[in-house]
Amino acid sequence: MKLDIAMPILVVDDYQTMIKIVRGLLRQLGFENVDEARNGAEALAKLRAKPYGLVISDWNMEPMNGLELLRRVREDVAHPVRFIMVTAESKTEHVLAARRAGVDNYIVKPFNAQTLRSKIETVCAQAA
Repeated sequence: MKLDIAMPILVVDDYQTMIKIVRGLLRQLGFENVDEARNGAEALAKLRAKPYGLVISDWNMEPMNGLELLRRVREDVAHPVRFIMVTAESKTEHVLAARRAGVDNYIVKPFNAQTLRSKIETVCAQAA
């Protein structure tokens, strides 16, 4: 599947190094239209202002974690947006909670560009 590299992507993480890593991986895949948010509140404001095609969000953030952000996005954001959750934990209850909240896919750290590409292709194919 060919990726839509023009699709606007929002990377959400409270750890600047992780944002840089994800941005670098996205750049390797050809994505240039990438914005960032340092927390859930900032992410929601950006999502209300611009129609992103994909959100890649960390789970463990303060004060609003990725699961809460996902729930707010599904309730509040007017346009449809695909959502990939990134976490260091692969606990079944986390996966299930994210699925119930409407996550499109899940990535466990650490991951590489190929894994990210595969997850993006999967969520874009689901939405098509």
